[in-house]
Amino acid sequence: MASISSPAHPYPSGPNWNRRRLSTKLSSQCPQSTPVRAVDMENAKEKEAKERKEEVNKKTASRKAISVILRREATKALIETKRGPSNSKKLLPRTVLEALYERISALRWESALKVFELLREQLWYRPNSSVYIKLIVMLGKCKQPEKAFELFQTMVEEGCPVNHESYTALLSAYGRSTRFNQAFSLLEYMKNTPDLQPDVHTYTVLIKSCLHFSDFDKVEALLSDMEAQGIRPSTVTYNVLIDAYGKARKFAEMEAVLVEMLQQEECEPDVWTMNSTLRAFGGSGQIETMEKCYDKFQRAGIEPNIKTFNILLDSYGKAGEYEKMGAVMEYMQKYHYSWTIVTYNVVIDAFGRAGDLKQMEYLFRLMRSERIKPSCVTLCSLVRAYAQAGKPEKIGGVLRFIENSDVTLDTIFFNCLVDAYGRLGCLAEMKEVLEMMKQNGCKPDKVTYRTMIKAYSSNGMAGQAKELRNFIESEEGRQLTVLKKAKPDF
Repeated sequence: MASISSPAHPYPSGPNWNRRRLSTKLSSQCPQSTPVRAVDMENAKEKEAKERKEEVNKKTASRKAISVILRREATKALIETKRGPSNSKKLLPRTVLEALYERISALRWESALKVFELLREQLWYRPNSSVYIKLIVMLGKCKQPEKAFELFQTMVEEGCPVNHESYTALLSAYGRSTRFNQAFSLLEYMKNTPDLQPDVHTYTVLIKSCLHFSDFDKVEALLSDMEAQGIRPSTVTYNVLIDAYGKARKFAEMEAVLVEMLQQEECEPDVWTMNSTLRAFGGSGQIETMEKCYDKFQRAGIEPNIKTFNILLDSYGKAGEYEKMGAVMEYMQKYHYSWTIVTYNVVIDAFGRAGDLKQMEYLFRLMRSERIKPSCVTLCSLVRAYAQAGKPEKIGGVLRFIENSDVTLDTIFFNCLVDAYGRLGCLAEMKEVLEMMKQNGCKPDKVTYRTMIKAYSSNGMAGQAKELRNFIESEEGRQLTVLKKAKPDF
């Protein structure tokens, strides 16, 4: 098994820093060989008084800040609990709006709508189109097109001016939920209404929705429609197309879009263009092509960002190019690129695949020391590596870590755990994972059961495999019956 030898440490070593600090401390304690002048004594006193004053001011500011935070948190608690009383109509605008925007950013649509209802009850409330648009966009991301339409109607009823931006938000909500009939009908309505003419953003939003569901025919129709309307694609439009074609392994189409983009004077490639291109070639194992593209983008003056390096690390790691992976890590260290959770997940997975458990565990400890919370992706990499190395006791260590942490587990992690125990022949532990899933509110899916059937079959337990197959068939039959009963008779 290949291994990654002597990786570059992404952070400065501790001992050197400690020696510098110790040296400074010792030098400050050395006695002075010459008498201290009166002026120096006076300056020292002034400096000491100034430092004491600054310390007092800091403590006062800190107490004030804590007081403000506590008052705001208490008011936000009212937002969640108080509905209707007269005092709930006199909340501070800033507090209510902060609570609303926090929920919108977190895509907590139900809670956001409750806060918005409270916002509308305030004595100082005035209808605002931008707030409605933010909420409609959020509902689109949460696959709630009906709620988005209801909010759009409310916006019209309250007298808010509607323009192409608000219609684009509603169109996006339909597109994200595959309601393409409504989305395209809305687009036609906008085209036929002088004050609502769609722009490049409108088309880009709909193109992105179609590409998300790999409906390339609709995309071609939209691009032709844009050309007929005299609307030119923007850099964002081209980036969306490049990214989608790359993920679908449609490299000819991706390169054609990139060439067309470079021919447009008003569309300059940016770091998003570079990252999408590198991800497409690197993810498919075309390392040499990826490197050539990286050089060309750099020569064009496009500077890489942390996502660029994460893509390079991931591509080199999966291709087994460990020396090049180490070179990227050294470059990141040299130019002070801080590691993100994605960076850690990529390198932990690479070390795990290489069978270098010592380095993998070191990076996991370093990740936690940097206060970066591990995710299910991190844990899956650890479990896979330990299963590959034949160390079930180490998987137990991962489970003990989870018990003492607040990591939210998902079905993908449990499927990874089922697969690991199955490969190791730990069938009793594999079966116990189902109970763990139940305790964590996760339901087994087809992947879970198929993985278990494969493990039973490979370990000569044909009876258990057959029993599980019969269970899956009976469950599928039951669900089909429920669906038929629930289907309305038109």
